[in-house]
Amino acid sequence: MTARRARTLRLLQDEVTSCRRCPRLVAWREEVAATRKAAFRDETYWGRPVPGFGDPDATVVVIGLAPAAHGANRTGRMFTGDRSGDWLFRAMHRAGLANQAESRHRDDGLELHGAYVTSPVRCAPPGNQPTPAERDACRGFLDAELALLPQARVFVALGGFGYQVVADLLAVPRPRPRFAHGLEVPLGEGRTLLCSYHVSQQNTFTGRLTEPMLDAVFLRAVQLGAGSVPKPG
Repeated sequence: MTARRARTLRLLQDEVTSCRRCPRLVAWREEVAATRKAAFRDETYWGRPVPGFGDPDATVVVIGLAPAAHGANRTGRMFTGDRSGDWLFRAMHRAGLANQAESRHRDDGLELHGAYVTSPVRCAPPGNQPTPAERDACRGFLDAELALLPQARVFVALGGFGYQVVADLLAVPRPRPRFAHGLEVPLGEGRTLLCSYHVSQQNTFTGRLTEPMLDAVFLRAVQLGAGSVPKPG
């Protein structure tokens, strides 16, 4: 069954990478790939939508915002090749969810164990700000992805954008709790929506998000993913 789901996930990933639904995002991702950043001027950019990746038997699903222009839009793998990914995969490695702490390029040997990483929007948006229409155009991909991860028990939303999208997809009733770092929203059937500040440089450089704060979120995610455990007092 896992092998069949893995094949279906690969087919979905192929569908994601061929998407051209959003003219503004298509133009931007391809412009960035053509002009490139000086530090990466000798590299060939991915310049396409970026699919999710990870373990088909994941109990923990990490949901970001969108690919970074010179990160995943360059490397072709979520949170790979930029400082945000450095923070994320160091924390996931410390939590036992990744086999290594670095994520430089999509063939660097990184493997996720019990975890899957994705985002609501698959193309790098100008200013890192997708429009509501672009968010909605991508929604079907995330919905299909989550349906192919039936063992997922914990959904780690990085930032308010991811929180709102996942809360909509998983039908969290309104009024909903306001987004906050460390927020836990029970989803029923042993599932939990768990929130963290995004691993953006804006948060990590200013100290709004620290490594101990991020470690605490992923420790909690691993605890919740392993089964029913009480919330710390």
